[in-house]
Amino acid sequence: MAVIICVKDLIKKYNNGVQALDGLSLTVNEGETFSLLGQNGAGKSTLINILTTYLRPTSGSVIMFGKDVCHEAAATRSQISCVAQRTSIDSHLSLTENMMFQSKLYKVPKMDARRRMETLISCFGLEQYLNYPVSSYSGGVKRRLDIALNMMSNPKVLFLDEPTVGMDIQSRMAMLDMLKKIRNDFGTTIFLTTHYLEEADQLSDTICIMKNGKEVIQGSPNALREYLHQDMLKISFASKEEAKICFEPLKSVVALKESDLRDDKIITSLKNGHSDLEEANRWLLEQGVPFLGIEIMRPALEDVFIRLTSDDERGVS
Repeated sequence: MAVIICVKDLIKKYNNGVQALDGLSLTVNEGETFSLLGQNGAGKSTLINILTTYLRPTSGSVIMFGKDVCHEAAATRSQISCVAQRTSIDSHLSLTENMMFQSKLYKVPKMDARRRMETLISCFGLEQYLNYPVSSYSGGVKRRLDIALNMMSNPKVLFLDEPTVGMDIQSRMAMLDMLKKIRNDFGTTIFLTTHYLEEADQLSDTICIMKNGKEVIQGSPNALREYLHQDMLKISFASKEEAKICFEPLKSVVALKESDLRDDKIITSLKNGHSDLEEANRWLLEQGVPFLGIEIMRPALEDVFIRLTSDDERGVS
């Protein structure tokens, strides 16, 4: 599979002294969905801005389509689109007027633009909104239209910055289906950032986890889960408060970190195999602690993310 984006040793220092990227390297293959994960401040937005030519790096290289992004920015822009968190829709124009206006910006011939608009409206389920003013659309529909606008130029790479943030469940599901169609039906390479780990797990061919401006791991969702090598111990409680009350005294039985307390659950690596399960279960019963269940489970992508980005992580093995 051909590499379409190659980032090597990327550094970005701002004038105020903040270093957003610190030797970041990653590769994106043509036709895949690539997800970038990281806590706030990890450098995700800075990287997106460099890849989409809004920012220049301090040092390092970015090669896209075989060209240096810094020195051939105009050629790069003609082959990419970027959907930011704030939509670029003009609410004074109709749905079709928005799409045709976008095609003019990219100098798409009128007949080609109309054919592509009809295809996108059909594929993304926008027909039912044609007779309604754009200003009346829900946030989820506006986001879908925004992505359709950015597909009018037939980009080779579509950048999406947290495309489902703030959406309800139904809108998020519709968006996930839309992204799958973009990859499968149009062959577009998708580069997205998201805070929803289950989305990255469902959508991604490759995931890169960042911390402090560096990549800490990159691979398929399955490969990332295999990274931990350990099964997890999960104890479920009826509420967040009950989990929190149990957390401190349970430390004397099973080695726990602060990041192991997750809402109404305690989830931790099995350091001593099944004996951790037996000891924890015995302690809970002896202390009369109310809990909903205790089990051993395979690590999820969330477990890998927390392990690699938590403050008490001491390095990557």
